[in-house]
Amino acid sequence: MESFDEIESIFHSSSPTVYRIPPRVANEGYRANDWGDLASPLWKGRLRIIETSKGAALHLEDSQTGELFAKADYDPTKPSVEAVLDSSRYFVIRVEDGGRKAYIGLGFAERTDSFDFNVTLQDYTKRARSLLNAATTSEEQAASPHVPAGPKADYSLKEGQTFSISIPGRSKPATSGTANIISSNSSSSGAIPLLPPPPSSTKKR
Repeated sequence: MESFDEIESIFHSSSPTVYRIPPRVANEGYRANDWGDLASPLWKGRLRIIETSKGAALHLEDSQTGELFAKADYDPTKPSVEAVLDSSRYFVIRVEDGGRKAYIGLGFAERTDSFDFNVTLQDYTKRARSLLNAATTSEEQAASPHVPAGPKADYSLKEGQTFSISIPGRSKPATSGTANIISSNSSSSGAIPLLPPPPSSTKKR
């Protein structure tokens, strides 16, 4: 049993509605307009997204008693929430019970609720993937022998130092057998000029 300090409610809405939706058409997304009368939902209540050390889940609950109507575990690797094509306030949720899957429509009366709902899931997905990547990296480091990194070599030129570049194909260069010497304390007049930026692809009309 999970302790209370493990549980965190990261989203709450008091105005979600649930709809019975028709089967999805192959190779197409869902559309809220296909759900019938949106003013007559199948269920009304509240929605909470609960995050624990084991993951996150969507809880659809009775507003008064807190009785659970439906629960959908949220896995970032195979998300159980899909936005519809014709509105930003409606989603399709995959719920599972005893190995059986069902799809229901979820709507919000306010766009701010639907926006916060979407952002909450995106933020959780980023956190979960970051933790997964960190765990994978730690396992890889534990599996490989640890080789301490030595001090980084300093290849920068010290004041007064120079180096020369030999140019192939020149038997007798113009000076002393090498190209011009590049010095770290040369004047700015010998710097290579920067190229101008490319012209803009758009033209004013």
